[in-house]
Amino acid sequence: MGNTRAQNGNFRMDGKVAIITGAGSGIGEAIALRFAANGAAVRIVDNNSQRGEVTAQKICDAGGTASVHACDVTDQSQVRRTFGEICGKDRVAILVNNAGISHIGTVETTTEDDFDRVFRVNVKGVYNGTQACIPHMKSNGGGVILNMASIAGSAALADRFAYSMSKGAVVAMTYSVAKDYLAYNIRCNCISPARVHTPFVDDYLQKNYPGREKEMYEKLAKSQPVGRMGKPEEVAALALFLCSDEASFLTGVDYPLDGGFFNLRG
Repeated sequence: MGNTRAQNGNFRMDGKVAIITGAGSGIGEAIALRFAANGAAVRIVDNNSQRGEVTAQKICDAGGTASVHACDVTDQSQVRRTFGEICGKDRVAILVNNAGISHIGTVETTTEDDFDRVFRVNVKGVYNGTQACIPHMKSNGGGVILNMASIAGSAALADRFAYSMSKGAVVAMTYSVAKDYLAYNIRCNCISPARVHTPFVDDYLQKNYPGREKEMYEKLAKSQPVGRMGKPEEVAALALFLCSDEASFLTGVDYPLDGGFFNLRG
């Protein structure tokens, strides 16, 4: 984190409190670490409090400030209670709706239970967090909301029916919130990454391609025109900029972070 602080000194968040959902691992963890390295007090909201504690400990060990709040983003009552507790103590300036799950399947192979689960986490979870946080931001003169979408929300990906549906909804919610809350000084953007190398990718390869993990990883990595997967830290770097004061003129935008996938595919 010391190096991160030096690399990103222009995008300071001193004195700001940021809620980040799903910050116990992967992209959410990387965002939490990057924000804390730039001065933010991070509130980690995750349904796995043990993973959240690991992230918080990394932040605190590096001299940052973080706390962990166990919460299932699909449960509106839990979200309202958790966000109410945080906002009752802190003036929250930033919300990152990062918590999400993936799913593999076509419309025929996606069960109703699978579809509902993806919708609850990826769509309702964003709705719950945003709805709980916006009144607080309105009363405090504004804020920034960043949603984690995916290129699957705007580009055709095979066997990603439910996941693509959910991320398309996240993009649409981003535009709607940005439009509705301009007058309240609340900015709302989203990031649409392509494949990013997270623990989910490793678990997926181990489960579905035992003994062929390296081969299949290379195949997936090379599906991006730049020839590799993204890194969680690269998503975090864009998140830092979009939630910083330097991005105060930006709202209502879906930012692809895809190694050229959307526009440069052959």
